[in-house]
Amino acid sequence: MEQSFSKETIKNAVVECLRNLFRKTVETATDVELYEACIYALRTVFTEKWIKTHDEYKEKDVKMVYYLSMEFLMGRFFGNGVINLQMYDTIREALGELGIDYNLIENTEPDPGLGNGGLGRLAACFLDSLSTMEYPAYGCGIRYRYGIFEQKIENGFQVEKPDGWLESGDFWSIKRTEYEVEVKFGGDVRIEAKEDGEYKFIQENYSSVIAVPYDYPVIGYGNNTVNTLRLWEARPKNMFDLQSFNEGNYAKAVEEANIARTITEVLYPADEHIQGKELRLRQQYFFISATVQRVIARFKTNHTDFKELPDKVAFQLNDTHPSIAVAELMRVLVDENDVPWDNAWDITTNVCAYTNHTIMSEALEKWPVELFSRLLPRIYMIVEEINRRFCISLVQKYGNNPGIVHDMSIISDGQIKMAYLAIVGSHSVNGVAKLHTEILKNQELKNFYDFYPDKFNNKTNGITQRRWLLHANKKLSELITENIGDGWITNLDELNKLIPLADNKEFRDKFIEIKKHNKKELADYILKTNGIDINPDSIYDIQVKRLHEYKRQLLNVFHIINLYFMLKDNPDMDIVPRTFIFGAKAAAGYKIAKDIIKLINSVADVVNNDPDIKGKIKVVFMANYCVTLAEKLIPAADISEQISTAGKEASGTGNMKFMLNGALTVGTMDGANVEIYEEVGKDNIFIFGLSAQETARMYADHSYNPWTVYEYDNRIKRIMNSLVDGTFAPEYPDIFRDIYNSIIGRDEYFVLEDFASYVDIQEKVSQAYKDKDNWAKMAVINTAKSGKFSSDRTIREYASEIWNIKPLHIEI
Repeated sequence: MEQSFSKETIKNAVVECLRNLFRKTVETATDVELYEACIYALRTVFTEKWIKTHDEYKEKDVKMVYYLSMEFLMGRFFGNGVINLQMYDTIREALGELGIDYNLIENTEPDPGLGNGGLGRLAACFLDSLSTMEYPAYGCGIRYRYGIFEQKIENGFQVEKPDGWLESGDFWSIKRTEYEVEVKFGGDVRIEAKEDGEYKFIQENYSSVIAVPYDYPVIGYGNNTVNTLRLWEARPKNMFDLQSFNEGNYAKAVEEANIARTITEVLYPADEHIQGKELRLRQQYFFISATVQRVIARFKTNHTDFKELPDKVAFQLNDTHPSIAVAELMRVLVDENDVPWDNAWDITTNVCAYTNHTIMSEALEKWPVELFSRLLPRIYMIVEEINRRFCISLVQKYGNNPGIVHDMSIISDGQIKMAYLAIVGSHSVNGVAKLHTEILKNQELKNFYDFYPDKFNNKTNGITQRRWLLHANKKLSELITENIGDGWITNLDELNKLIPLADNKEFRDKFIEIKKHNKKELADYILKTNGIDINPDSIYDIQVKRLHEYKRQLLNVFHIINLYFMLKDNPDMDIVPRTFIFGAKAAAGYKIAKDIIKLINSVADVVNNDPDIKGKIKVVFMANYCVTLAEKLIPAADISEQISTAGKEASGTGNMKFMLNGALTVGTMDGANVEIYEEVGKDNIFIFGLSAQETARMYADHSYNPWTVYEYDNRIKRIMNSLVDGTFAPEYPDIFRDIYNSIIGRDEYFVLEDFASYVDIQEKVSQAYKDKDNWAKMAVINTAKSGKFSSDRTIREYASEIWNIKPLHIEI
């Protein structure tokens, strides 16, 4: 059912906005002006819901979850909003009658530069599910001016450019200056004795910035709930030093403003230097302090007893970046509201919950004590006290065991371990896939699991089907709805009803026709953007995700190189045509990851232009991977590459998006691949490689020697040698030397060890694809068994098992 707003209402709102804001008509307005007018029209639909939602929350004094995350990879707001308001047909027809192309409006909107990879996209899916399932919630993060970066590819190299997503304006947010708060850095802490024998801690001689909140709507599907994504922007206390300006010191006049703005300029600034580390810490404390201060101020409008805080507030720490919330909440309770330490600690640990998203050591943040104590002196004192009390509890349990105290201490070896602070300061610690949680419990965080067994639990990640099927793949959505109804939009388990249709040839044929249509559209897009002509009848083999060595884009490239050499040796070899498509950003300071991007592009240049290959394989690197690009790639995929080193990927959510759209997984038994395997069965997935147990053993006993594999397998020897003999970079034959050395010297992620198994499974893929009818059946089964991987299911588990919050139905 679509909303009861008429086309005339929408048309009038668009026309009035153009007239009142721009003094223009539909015919004279620019694309951006038309886009803004359409947002204005949409606001006439959802603003009343947004107001009513928060009025109801306040009136009923509901418990609210605050999802704290450094990134929210939201994707475009407009199309998702139209879908969730159930107004797609109405809006499209209304705009059409005005002579406005609906697709032009969607495509005018830039992707908000608020996230980078799976962590941020998960947060966005969770917000969608929270609103759709009517749970009271805020997302809380930073309003980055330039995002992480816009990726350009120049001569095959990644080049980072500012992502100017705000350049044309920010039409979705509402600036809430009435909720500004001050965030303090540096200075000294003065200690005063109070009459009751306690101490008062006062931060002095500090510098500070003002945190300004911007609120964005998060519209639930088919209901009246509109939750809020609150993003904080930094501004100086004093915008402009007029005295310095009048004295001719123009730089000093804006110095404070420039320093403040750096905090919210860029997501994940390079931190190879101390300035970058300090900026990252400033960012984390900035948005956490602002959020905590605002939450406590809101709580105090209706409550005087802080013991009630856990009944009204839940903080979910999305990975280690927000871990400082534990100490900041303690500061606000103890220092600003005179709550005794023991009471404050009990409150804090019942409010905070921590999600661990990785076992990679570099992501388990550690801060140098010198930096942390200088930048956040009072917070450091609080962390010291938390650690002191925690170490006492360790001694009480384990006796005089310096080793275990050292290993579990929040502060040790001159570093503060933020994951440990999150674990100690939270009542729940969850992993994000069954395998990941077991690895945390039995390996990476075993000491903490032994100490806090009741805290640890699993919440397998999920994705929102409204973004990743209903919006991204409209033709498949229509086919599914025609056959089983539209219940799947809010209950993805309904897709199980497709299982009998996997044996229905008419349905399979329609399913594959839609896939062909999507593949043709992607081929046209790639020709337009990359100038590469790909074969829509080839296997579309897609790997899109953040570039990291453990995700093993390199293994994929090695397979391509091997295929290339096989075709060079035998140009008439009969193979199933295949198009390999990559999309990935590498962190600006991650050299070897950027080298791998260059290698992909160099291999593409050679393969795509070699007449001996006869177009049987093509390689495409899609620059600036983002949500909008993913919505083009995922519906067209035949193969989903999920080939991380077993035991390294926490969950993955790209695997779920591809599966939902009928792509078959080639993967290791890692992360959520394990659970996908359990859902679809061994005949509908392509599994290869070492297990997590095998990689753990090989790491532990140092039994793996990549040189042995190199010497044994002539294919590997030829591939490795091609990296340094100029095959793919004749002008600079040493350009891939660092990749060569990292693999031959250590091969930390078992690329060579898993190569033979990977080649074998890819041959099975090719053979399976030849049986088009059975392939269609496998694709349908993958879509049909996707129900478990809805973020609605994940959020329901968080709500009932961690947050203890209940849905609130909003009536209008």
